Amino acid sequence: MLDKIRDLWHQALASVLAELTEEELRWLLCSRWQVSLLEKRRTTVIVSRVRIVAALFALLTPLWIVVDIAAFEWEVWYPLVLARLAATFAFAMIALHAKQMNSMNDAYRILTMLFLVPTAFFLFSYQHMAQFELHGLQQAFSTGYAFLPFVMLAGLSIFPLTLVENIAFISPLFIMQAIAGIFRLPVLDWPTFTASFWLMALIAGVAVLAGLSQLAFIIVMVRESVRDRMTGCFSRASGEELIELQFNLVRRSGEPLTIAFIDLDHFKEINDTFGHEAGDVVLATAARAIQNQLRQGDILVRWGGEEFLLILPNTTLPQARHALERVRAAGLGKRPDGRPITASIGLAERREEPSDYWPALVEIADRRMYRAKQAGRNRIVSEDAPAAE
Repeated sequence: MLDKIRDLWHQALASVLAELTEEELRWLLCSRWQVSLLEKRRTTVIVSRVRIVAALFALLTPLWIVVDIAAFEWEVWYPLVLARLAATFAFAMIALHAKQMNSMNDAYRILTMLFLVPTAFFLFSYQHMAQFELHGLQQAFSTGYAFLPFVMLAGLSIFPLTLVENIAFISPLFIMQAIAGIFRLPVLDWPTFTASFWLMALIAGVAVLAGLSQLAFIIVMVRESVRDRMTGCFSRASGEELIELQFNLVRRSGEPLTIAFIDLDHFKEINDTFGHEAGDVVLATAARAIQNQLRQGDILVRWGGEEFLLILPNTTLPQARHALERVRAAGLGKRPDGRPITASIGLAERREEPSDYWPALVEIADRRMYRAKQAGRNRIVSEDAPAAE
């Protein structure tokens, strides 16, 4: 049995990991390394599923009241009914409140609330029924309450969570099961209790695998939809979304944000002389050279043709100029004739410009890029400095 489970894990992980790059594998481990566009997509998925699950439980939870009343004595079912009504109200509030969620922190909060409600209900019902001597049919129905942690673990599998996030949500469920055991310590059936823990571990393993598989699928889908196939950079459509997101973030925080407009020099000459396939190789080579010099969090976008847009969050003009001088010093690769690939670059920083809209910032960087070309190409132009080699 263990060998079969181990083989299943290996096969599943191999199918998932084969699709991902080294950077994307880190995204499976922890959300701290994920790009904002992936977080936005993931937030949408998690919140929508929380709403569905909460609405479903708001409908199903009160239906069991009929069973409680039919199976138990008044002193047993009355507190259970009140607890069910409270849980139903909480689930309904979660389903309604989740409409306003639009960030990963919001998703964490609403998902935590979704799991807190059944956790509280389980601990209350387990402790409450431990006070009574139940036999026959009543004992059978009371045993059903003990399966709630298993349902919660299985439910975790529908959310695209990282490994760290899965551990964070799974750990309280095991702690809850341990607390439930403490309530019944004097009459605890240790073999059954141990088997329950083992079954929970198996379900948790499957839930983690399912969540990671969903996250990997989302990562691949985001990559395919937002990446330029030739260069590996973000496409223009996704780039515009990322710029708007970064612009709104720094406008609230007051942090700097610099845009670099990069245009490869004499690119038309390469296409005309050596052909478009050679031009494609030059584009991919230059993009890879730029990306190799970037920090985690910097965003390179293929804006169109031989033009690239580099988004530098939390970066001032002097810092951006220094970073791009480092890129130029490292080189952008070689043209088909052996000469170095060069680029003309224009810079614009949000706090230095009067506009509150990102297209205006891109337009300023574009205008300065043309100034760099007019000044002789292979240089950087920014507002507070003349064109320089």
